[in-house]
Amino acid sequence: MPLHSRSSSKEKAAKETTLAAGETTVDQPGRFFNRELSWLEFNGRVLEEACDAGVPLAERLKFQAIVASNLDEFFMVRVAGLKQLVAGGLLDVNADGMLPSEQLAKISVRAHDMVRGLYQNWRDDIAPKLAQKAGIVFLRPGDLSQEQRLALETRFARDVWPVLTPLAVDQGHPFPVLRNRSLNLAILLHKERQRVARRHIIFAVVQVPGVLGRLVEVAPPQEGQAAFILLEDLIAMHVGGFFPGFRVVGCSPFRVTRNFDLSIDEDEADDLLKTIQRELRKRERGQAVRLEIASDSPAEVESFLRGSLRLDPIDVYRVDGPLRLSDLTPLTGHPQVRDFHDEPFAPQLVPQLREGEIFKALAERDVLLHHPYEAFDHVVDFVSEAADDPDVLAIKQTLYRTSAESPIVRTLIRAAENGKQVTAVVEIKARFDEGRNIAWARVLEESGVHVVYGLVGFKTHCKVSLVVRRERGAIRRYVHLSTGNYNPATARTYGDLSYMTAREDFADDAGSLFNLITGYSAPPSWKRFAIAPLGLKERVIELIAREAGFGGGGRIIAKMNALVDPDVIDALYRASQAGVHIELLVRGICCLQPGVPGQSENIRVTSVVDRFLEHARIFYFKAGGKQEVYLSSADWMPRNFVRRIEVMFPIDDKTIRDRVLHEILATQLADNVKARRLLADGTYERIAADKDAAVVRSQEVFIALARKRSQAGAAPSSQGEAASAGVPIAPPKPAPSSAAAGLATTPVP
Repeated sequence: MPLHSRSSSKEKAAKETTLAAGETTVDQPGRFFNRELSWLEFNGRVLEEACDAGVPLAERLKFQAIVASNLDEFFMVRVAGLKQLVAGGLLDVNADGMLPSEQLAKISVRAHDMVRGLYQNWRDDIAPKLAQKAGIVFLRPGDLSQEQRLALETRFARDVWPVLTPLAVDQGHPFPVLRNRSLNLAILLHKERQRVARRHIIFAVVQVPGVLGRLVEVAPPQEGQAAFILLEDLIAMHVGGFFPGFRVVGCSPFRVTRNFDLSIDEDEADDLLKTIQRELRKRERGQAVRLEIASDSPAEVESFLRGSLRLDPIDVYRVDGPLRLSDLTPLTGHPQVRDFHDEPFAPQLVPQLREGEIFKALAERDVLLHHPYEAFDHVVDFVSEAADDPDVLAIKQTLYRTSAESPIVRTLIRAAENGKQVTAVVEIKARFDEGRNIAWARVLEESGVHVVYGLVGFKTHCKVSLVVRRERGAIRRYVHLSTGNYNPATARTYGDLSYMTAREDFADDAGSLFNLITGYSAPPSWKRFAIAPLGLKERVIELIAREAGFGGGGRIIAKMNALVDPDVIDALYRASQAGVHIELLVRGICCLQPGVPGQSENIRVTSVVDRFLEHARIFYFKAGGKQEVYLSSADWMPRNFVRRIEVMFPIDDKTIRDRVLHEILATQLADNVKARRLLADGTYERIAADKDAAVVRSQEVFIALARKRSQAGAAPSSQGEAASAGVPIAPPKPAPSSAAAGLATTPVP
């Protein structure tokens, strides 16, 4: 079955926004939470971790940086997309019944509130504690001693002055096109010996160079301290030297966020690689969508910048603290904060996967790895062993996101040099990783790897590796499937699952999937996989509907990053109405409204936000006692079902299936430390442990289990290990005030 797509990326963005409405639900507002506001609530939960005094100080600083970085991406993509819809005059409503303009208004209110909370936490809590507990202090120009000033003046002249380029703005010098997310200073000047009058004020802009460190260390005021001044403050102290004959009236840090999405009509692109490279250069200068400016900036500076950038007042964010808080992340590695981290943890090796014996182990049984608790090194070894094994004939690999110094890519290159037939499906449209993936694609091609850029109009988001090996005169194939990316860096911080098997039906489907991507040919049917966009959504709805047929005897547990698709949500509503007990572990966006009588009283939604980013997609259906468990690369979102190549596959091995159900899912459902419950009004409340219940922090339990197994040299058993670590197998009983107070709390079957 061939795949076709005839929409440009702009059309797709608009369609994705309106697609979530669904033909049957667009006239039923109130059944769905807004996608964008739900995402902001997720970022609010991350901010709660930054504000939590029980979280180690360095980790709180990390969470602050994540909040700031998340907001950047949100404005660059989601807010930018809504602004395009408004500018285009589109009046389509989302599933929640809101127009794009209404969404922008509500986003502004919530985002402004979040930014205020973020900076209040920095000013009133984190910065003072860094000084009091870790001896790390931030100095402003007025705090400097004469000795410090002289030392900084020398450093500025030597290291900073040569890099700066002041840009005047007047009739002969238009407002500069500033790079996305760059930090700048807006300078107000007037002629010496003239009164300050509006007509005499001249504006100039100085970009704070990103090539220099943002944190400039200063000789500490006292022993045991580490003192820093921000680079923009150092520049502001000396900026007058750039404008002889003028006096600096004001110097205000500001930052511009731009539309960062690509605008590509793939059907019209003669060379997709060159088209994307061209768009990457353009998008750094896309339409501005947000202005961040220091809270004490003069009104005329804000007015001038807003006019130059063509922004509305609601697009301006005045902040009392360092702009671009993510630049402070290096402080988490400073020696003086080494005692203010979570307990160190290194992913554990699985004794059964000894180096050089992976294929032997997989020939005997399937293997499940729970990252980051169990080492991603085994996945790298899976590909590496194949690259050097003389009996391996071919390797086929998808690459959506990978690291800067990717061992997977280096291994594929070595495999090609060793004479293997190597195919790499490199997704060059992976947002924010386009440039890196293009660079890797070129390196792979030059090394003899057959590189495919995926299907026109679709992103290859599935994570699949296939190894073809000759054994005793016959061909045997080995498959790795994952819920996460082939990225060793994120594999240390993302909670994902890897599944490795030598099952023939899995290998057949994996081979057919690569043939689909590289040759546009799909089999008449799939043996074990469900594939998007070729029926994955329909399969999910079918599984939910089948469970509804069991009524009160039905049970669904689904863990994912985001739940948006209205047709799937409606199917869950119908299952709830039929009496099915539904537990949803949704880390981020959730458009489903739980706990509504007559609609979703049997649905409970939980979000876990902790040290590691919950990223796995796991789906359990009781199936009349058959106990079916599926893993997937896809969230339940329109884009995953319609515009991406995704895979969902069952876990056939009973031991592994029981582990996923009774250990991973049950432990997360039991979390009463880092879990929050979604209420019917769209807010979240922390789940507090009952007075007689054990305190369960699921990620700490997973760490303990991984260490125990590694030390014992034992493979995971089907049941009981979580319980032995102090985790009740049954999910905790909800509080009476919970939105899901009517949800039965029977143990995981």
